[in-house]
Amino acid sequence: MSACLWLAIGTAEAEFIGLNIGPSQWAPALNGAYNSYEADSIELVDDLELEDPGQSSMVLILEHPIKALPNIKYRGHDLDSSNRITLGADVTLNGQTFISGKEVKSTYDLSQSDIVLYYQLLKSRVNLDLGVELRSFDGQISLNGDTSTRVEVDETIPLFYLSARFDVPNSGFYVGANINTRFIDLGLSESNAQDSTIMLGYDSGNGLGVEGGFKYFSLELDDVNSLNNDLEYDGIFLNGYYNF
Repeated sequence: MSACLWLAIGTAEAEFIGLNIGPSQWAPALNGAYNSYEADSIELVDDLELEDPGQSSMVLILEHPIKALPNIKYRGHDLDSSNRITLGADVTLNGQTFISGKEVKSTYDLSQSDIVLYYQLLKSRVNLDLGVELRSFDGQISLNGDTSTRVEVDETIPLFYLSARFDVPNSGFYVGANINTRFIDLGLSESNAQDSTIMLGYDSGNGLGVEGGFKYFSLELDDVNSLNNDLEYDGIFLNGYYNF
């Protein structure tokens, strides 16, 4: 299979093979809560005073001329926040109760890796991509005080991927939107996620480009290591990229 793939790439014209790579910065506002073992929910902002996290990531996109094979998009990023406070009320995580008036350090870590396999349905002034995404979460939620406990988060959620873009004629500017969501329950995970962006970008024509806009992300974990989670992030983002 590898030999056939490289043969197909070798016989294709090089200008149709594209590699897009670049950093991304997102400044979201945080809202959400979690609980474990059916204890009362712990509010991330009201109970733990967690601050809005800054998030950086790296994006890699490979597009090729082999119509039978999907294009590939990868993005890896961290989404975490921590704080040390004196509790104003009792909280319980993983069966352990932390008493009001005691100091605790709380950590909320949701590192993510996204792999998108997609096909280009349209590619001209209007671009339309459709595919599937596997979004993997690898992190933890922890509380540390007189005692300590943590819950590992290890979950992969399949999503549908839709991306649309319109290039403004003779300007280099474009507008677009991406939607990653679970339209149909495939039975692979009880959890759910949604990731949506709207953007305005500029492509210089010599490979360099920049785009910014608004991004919304939500996550519902359903009984992952006895953890339930309802989380929302939203805020502005800025991407830079170079298209080889």
